[in-house]
Amino acid sequence: MSDTDLLDLGGQVAVVTGGGQNAGRAIALELARHNAGGIAVNDFVAERAEAVAEEIRAMGVPALAVPFDVCDLDAAKAADAAIKDKLGAATILVNNAGMAGPGGSLRPKLNFWEEEPEAWQRYLGTNLYGVYNCSYAFIPNMVEAKRGRIVTVVSDSGRIGEPKLAVYASAKAGAQGFMRSIAKELGRYNVTANCVSLSALMPDMPEEQLAEIMASDQTKAMMSRYTIRRFGKSTDVAALVTFLCSGASDWITGQTYPLNGGYAPSM
Repeated sequence: MSDTDLLDLGGQVAVVTGGGQNAGRAIALELARHNAGGIAVNDFVAERAEAVAEEIRAMGVPALAVPFDVCDLDAAKAADAAIKDKLGAATILVNNAGMAGPGGSLRPKLNFWEEEPEAWQRYLGTNLYGVYNCSYAFIPNMVEAKRGRIVTVVSDSGRIGEPKLAVYASAKAGAQGFMRSIAKELGRYNVTANCVSLSALMPDMPEEQLAEIMASDQTKAMMSRYTIRRFGKSTDVAALVTFLCSGASDWITGQTYPLNGGYAPSM
């Protein structure tokens, strides 16, 4: 059996936004396992980013915590400079930060016309402008190196629509369109840009707490909509993102991959 790692990252430095917990943490750790030259862990909570960076250092891989709000372009640029100084220029970007942004909660209760317009920005900021900002900050490294990967985590709400999630869904759909467009701009530089589209993920939690949630009538009703009847796991996301960051995906760009247990098949 060959011991060649098909997901080898070739020593590239990676940035993972929203990397301090759940799927973001799993992505950062998985990239570290596959010959990343270093991992920059972003989170708007500095302690979370540093905790994951320390886990990565314990694996023998250089890591740096870069806490900032992805809605702040200047902060993203400053993070790029800090990463270059400590790890080298980042040529892998995983846009994982999402939901309702710092301090927000994705618990929709109102129809679009019942929301106050002031609420729109918390969805557009992180899920769309955050993707713009980080891409803008890190793409020049990839163009200069003539190699790179961008993977943006989006949502099935942006592919199929979900009630009471109209602005969030439109932000995720916008991020997909943005990835398709920059994929065409970046192809000549050997840089790919793809999306992973998620349905419901279970936050990382103790097995006892998870079992209690899974046994509830509400969860059983929700799971009836899935072909594979469980929530997504952080490790599911990390595996697909790592593939799209690796050399195994050299000829894949401008695509959106549903990762959803069959909730909403790709057409």
